[in-house]
Amino acid sequence: MSKKMKKTKRKRIVLPLILIVLCVLFVQSDWLGKWIYPIKYTDEIKQNASYYDLDPLLIAAIIRVESNYKANAVSPKGAVGIMQLMPDTAEWILEKDDFGDMTVKDAGSDANAGIRLGAWYVKELTRQFDGSLAVSLAAYNAGPGKVRQWLDKGVWDGQEQTVRDIPYGETRHYVQRVMYYYKKYAKIYETL
Repeated sequence: MSKKMKKTKRKRIVLPLILIVLCVLFVQSDWLGKWIYPIKYTDEIKQNASYYDLDPLLIAAIIRVESNYKANAVSPKGAVGIMQLMPDTAEWILEKDDFGDMTVKDAGSDANAGIRLGAWYVKELTRQFDGSLAVSLAAYNAGPGKVRQWLDKGVWDGQEQTVRDIPYGETRHYVQRVMYYYKKYAKIYETL
């Protein structure tokens, strides 16, 4: 084999190896993860999560699934704001605690107001369901009354490992997606 052929053969082997190593380094980098999974409104999330003693990465994951960080989002079902609260739920939350002169309209248009009401609701659901994250997330999506029915009738045992037993496909998918982003954020960001 000629010297030129050997050199070409080495290039064919070395170049792909270098590309593979660069790709692995690129994929494992924090900045790439943060670029693919960005978190917006970090100050508002941290402030409200701290106030309600919640993990800010959990709030960020809920926001990612609910509105993808759009402060004035409105769902086809009428849920409003960055954390997609139904107006009746937002009104109920406003009656339950002192939020000053905040309104449902604020929750639907102002990121901080929406995050504050949403974080309060997550904390309340976590209290109602004895700290169970999977059950609280299901209740955030389907409503606490519906989730209590599932638990009372044994339709779902409330465990993260059995989320597939949630009878509403939308809620099942919602819990899975929030848990996915929560774990992904925890791996990438560690903390906010």
